Amino acid sequence: MIVSHRHRFIFFAVPRTGSHAVRAALRPFLGPGDWQQEGLRMRVRSPLPALAGIGHGHVTLRQARRHLPEALGRTYFKFAFTRNPHDRFVSACAMLNARNTGYAGNETAVMKRTLAGLQGAVKHADFRQLVLVQPQTGLLVDEDGRIGMDFIGRYETLQDSFAEACRRIGIPVRRLAVVNATVHRPWEDYYDDELRRLVTRFYRRDFEMLGYAPAVGPGARTGSIPTPETRECDAAPRERSPGSAPYGRAVRARAC
Repeated sequence: MIVSHRHRFIFFAVPRTGSHAVRAALRPFLGPGDWQQEGLRMRVRSPLPALAGIGHGHVTLRQARRHLPEALGRTYFKFAFTRNPHDRFVSACAMLNARNTGYAGNETAVMKRTLAGLQGAVKHADFRQLVLVQPQTGLLVDEDGRIGMDFIGRYETLQDSFAEACRRIGIPVRRLAVVNATVHRPWEDYYDDELRRLVTRFYRRDFEMLGYAPAVGPGARTGSIPTPETRECDAAPRERSPGSAPYGRAVRARAC
């Protein structure tokens, strides 16, 4: 999360959507009174004890509204980025199993066991509570269950979406680097009918509210339905390679 009084914006960091790259690009524009909260690559905390006590940077809109001055939530530009839930789940599992020697080659089975609450690496109830795998809408809705962002960009077009956010904020656009990436094959390679059903059920609200269409069969690509918040920056999905290549560059391999 970043709160900038200088530029009057609040960035909500949805896990596994390029949030670390966006933070790094926004950081040079922050003023002395601005603040951020992050708990992975650098440990920085909000000056507000209630938010600092959350312990990570993926603060929800409802948490922020409880503790930030009402005027900030009403007048500051609030934005975030989202990702195809099928793809994001693969990325989250790759990160959570980075040290699991039994994961490579058994990804689909581990994903199904874990999400179905069987003998996975993490207990079912605990797994579903992890911030990395929580539905994206949980971070973005208000107390009435409605999306409370002024702009939602797409991970699939992250550089273009970020450029649009910068335009609305009124700051120069910086090229996003690849940060905190996980390496895996295209998400379609891991899905069979059972995993598709489990993921579609768990992320039902994300599909319904964020405009992503669920996959309809093994290996089937999902589409996305443009919403008013994202229509200006949606485009065909782009892939990127491991390492430090910019987001949006078309390559064969895929990371994150």
